[in-house]
Amino acid sequence: SYCIDLSANLQRQGIHDVFHLSLLQVHSPNDDRLFPGRLDSQVVELEDKDDEWAISEIVAHRGAREEAIFEAVWKSGNCTWVPYFTI
Repeated sequence: SYCIDLSANLQRQGIHDVFHLSLLQVHSPNDDRLFPGRLDSQVVELEDKDDEWAISEIVAHRGAREEAIFEAVWKSGNCTWVPYFTI
C-alpha cells in the first residue's frame, strides 16, 4: 500500500490517503484520438466549501427519479432523509 500526502481540505472531504498497489497505474497522457478535447486543465479543483458535508453511506431510499429521497448517514454519525436534488 502507498500513502499519499493530501491537503487538509481533501482529508476533511473524506478522501482516503492510502491505496493498494494493485489500484495504482503509471500515468499516461491523454490520447486525443480516443478522447478528443479532454485537457488536463479541465480537472476540477476541489475547494473548501463550508456548506457541504460528507455522507458516509446511503442506507435507504424512497420514491424514484427526481422525487426520490435518501436516508443518509453523515460522517458525523447523524442520519437524515435527503432529497434527490441536494445529493
